[in-house]
Amino acid sequence: MSVDGLAEKFEVTPQTIRKDLNDLCEQRLLSRIHGGAIIASGVENTAYEARRLIAAREKRAIGAAAAALVPDQSSLFINIGTTTEEVARALIGHEDLLVITNNLNVAQTLYPYPSFDVIVAGGPVRRSDGAVVGAAAVDLIRQFKVDTAVIGTSAIDEEGALLDFDYREVRVSQAIMENARRVILVADRLKLERTAPVRIGHISQIQVFVTDRLPSARLREICLQNSVEVIETAPLEAAQLDQAK
Repeated sequence: MSVDGLAEKFEVTPQTIRKDLNDLCEQRLLSRIHGGAIIASGVENTAYEARRLIAAREKRAIGAAAAALVPDQSSLFINIGTTTEEVARALIGHEDLLVITNNLNVAQTLYPYPSFDVIVAGGPVRRSDGAVVGAAAVDLIRQFKVDTAVIGTSAIDEEGALLDFDYREVRVSQAIMENARRVILVADRLKLERTAPVRIGHISQIQVFVTDRLPSARLREICLQNSVEVIETAPLEAAQLDQAK
């Protein structure tokens, strides 16, 4: 985004836009470039609290759609991520669920409810986001075979690779995918515009992809070829917004 383009869009001065961009960069939502700003670096992830603000409405809709796929009286994994946390919130009201997670935020959301049995993976807690990562977490996850895994990812490339930033977190996510009968990926369309250096796996390894919209024809074809069900929570709304722009 350019300073001049944003100033024209919002009918404010370039000085106001520069100040706002600087504030967003301090939150690590954006990175400044000459004359504007771009989405933050693909080498280091955006700060967790800042990520909660990105596509917040879309994540809530994705969370609700994914939670609707989880039957009562079943077991599931939920990994770290702001979108998977929305799934956890939307699960409240379900009955008799066993939830195994490496996400302390998910555990904190669900443990007060008597209809949930919550197991937290052991190991070091990453201070930045409450993720439990490392070999101990992987070992615990491998003791289970659950009905459903709900996973998030930091980026998805055009060839369908699922990408993240921390290799320790990736090992946990891989163990989760390997030990679930069905894997649901939850990710908003902005993940298609990002990159990250560590590979979790490939979209062909999942069964359901829940997103707000899938604009990539290439990725849609990969999903079709691999029998991955794509659920879009706002395809028409998103398309109309794009046309208006």
